[in-house]
Order: sequence, then structure tokens, then C-alpha cells
Amino acid sequence: MALLRHGGIDPFRPGSGQLDLVGVVLVACSTVPLVVWRRSAIGVFAVTAAANVLLAGLAYRIDLLLGPTAALYLLAASRERQTPWTRRTTVTVVGLLLAYLGAAAVAQGTVPASELLHTGLAWAVAWFAGERTRLRREQIAELSQRALRAEREAERERLLAAAEERARIARDLHDSAGHTISVIAVRAGAARMRHRQDPDRSLAALEAIEQLARQTVAEIDQLVGALRDNGSPSGVIEASLGLASLDTLIAHHAAAGLAVTVDASGAPRTLARATDQAAYRILQEALTNAARHGAGGARIELAFGDGAVELTVTNPVLADGTSRSGGGHGLIGMRERATLLGGSLDTERANGAFRVRARIPYGRPHR
Repeated sequence: MALLRHGGIDPFRPGSGQLDLVGVVLVACSTVPLVVWRRSAIGVFAVTAAANVLLAGLAYRIDLLLGPTAALYLLAASRERQTPWTRRTTVTVVGLLLAYLGAAAVAQGTVPASELLHTGLAWAVAWFAGERTRLRREQIAELSQRALRAEREAERERLLAAAEERARIARDLHDSAGHTISVIAVRAGAARMRHRQDPDRSLAALEAIEQLARQTVAEIDQLVGALRDNGSPSGVIEASLGLASLDTLIAHHAAAGLAVTVDASGAPRTLARATDQAAYRILQEALTNAARHGAGGARIELAFGDGAVELTVTNPVLADGTSRSGGGHGLIGMRERATLLGGSLDTERANGAFRVRARIPYGRPHR
């Protein structure tokens, strides 16, 4: 209204001194539609610019079109990535600008230099500011999406690490406590049945059971202590048993009544700590299964190849026994140990025997 009353923005241009109804209505049409710009930004711009074209054609001097300038800014700023700036939009903006300049030229009878300068510059600045606002908004949205994805990935990694830690704890508890408890159960049963016939032998069995129980308690304390101290950097308990303890393992089973033979081939090599632990735990679980479910002794084949150590444990089973190739917790744990080190483990039941084959790469030796 002030621009219309003054006759434009030129300070030396005399004002009209009055406002008529037509001018007021057209000025309202050039600004009021801005309140509904969210419904159709291009429509609001067209309406406000058309109203200013009529003002110019009726010889109302404004020079600076505030309504269409604001509408053009909103049009550029509100554009989404999936709705690009099209040729049709460009034709609409340029066409309305030319229509405004043409109407002003006809009404004034001369070139509308002031309108061209002020309106053209204002519209260019509005479009540029709108584009910068849109790009800034898209950048912030993209950064927010990246932060959200990073948070989700971190949560997924945390859950995966927790699941891996739970699986490791389950394997360690099953292999250490489960094996020893199985041996204790076998030896306790044998001591009970032979107590009257051979009390001395029963006493020796009870002493061995006591020793195994104390050893198991020490291993569990070691496991819990490692968990409370967050373990070693590699997530492996430092003092875990390895193939160096194989003779002790075989002796325990032999004392419990399981005859075990060992056939070693190849030149023994120094194994990485994780490989050494995995090999021992796989043999331990395989012998425990042989003592629980087998029908005789067990045979261990230990082969040191060029790039991996290969383990095979074979034991006879009853003809009507239940197949365990699908695996319980022990077989699952053995397979996980081998797979985590880049190896493999297979089980097979054939010709009255159950066979466990594992191949574990050597890895980097520990010192």
C-alpha cells in the first residue's frame, strides 16, 4: 500500500496522494495469496505476479513487486528433490516478468528502466536465496539420515558383538564344565558300582573326581574373571588349554573307561593361540560325545598339513543309536570354533561309526 501510494520506490517521484478501490484490491491480490503458498507455490506466484501485471497496466507505479518476490523465494525454497525445476516453471516466471515489463512500458509510454532494474534484481535474488535454502535443507536432511543410519549400524554392531560374546561364553562353559561333568558322572557311576568289590579303586576314582571338580571350578573362576576384566584384547582367555594338554585329556578319559588311540602325522608346528584352543576344544568335545553316546573306544587322527591342522575323531556307535549329524550344542560349538578361524567341520555317521572331521588354518603363531 505504501509503495502504491508513493508511486514506487523513487524518492523524487511524486505520489498519487490517494488510493482507489481497484488499486487496493489488486495490491491485496498480490500479497494475500501468500498465506496459502504451501498448497501450490507456483499457483500463488502466478496469481501475485498477474495482479502486479494488472497494476502496471493500469499505470500504478510500484517498481518493486514484494508479493511475487516472496512467492518466487518460497517456490524455489519449497521445491523437493523429486520435483525439479522444469522448463515450464522457467517459462512461467520469465513470461510473467516480461508481461509486467510490457504492461509498464505501455502504461508509461517509455522503457520501464526502474521496474526492470528493481524487479529483475529482486526476483534473481529471491530465486538464488530460495535455491540456497533448499540445498541447505536437503543437506541437513541428508546429514540427519546419515546420523540415523550410523546410529542404527552402531546398534546393530553392538547387538552382534553381544550375540558373539554370548556364543563364546556358551562354548567355553559347555566345553570346560560340560566335559568335566560328563567325566565325573562316568567315574562316579563306576565307583558306585565297584565300591563293594574294590573299595580301593573306588577311593582312587573319588580322588580323581575331586581333582576334576577343583580343576573345573578353577576354569570357571578364570572364565568369570576374564569376563569381569573385559578379557584379553582378542577376546580369548589367555590360559586356555591347547594341544599340549592332549595327553592329560586322553588320560582322564582312559581313567573313565574310554580307550583312546592317537595317530599323528606330519611335522608338529607352533599354532596360533586361537587355533591351538579350538583344536583342543574340538577334540575335547568329540571325546566327550564318544564317552556319552559311543559303544567303545575312540581314535584320534592328528595331521599337520601345509596350511592347516586336520583333526579326525572316530568312535563306534550302536546300530540303533540316534544320529547326531544335525548336532546338539556341542556339535554347534565345534562347528562355530572351526568356522570362526576360517576352517570347516563335518560330521558323518556310517558303517557303525561316528566321525568328526575338522580342518583349522594355522594362523599366526603366538610367542
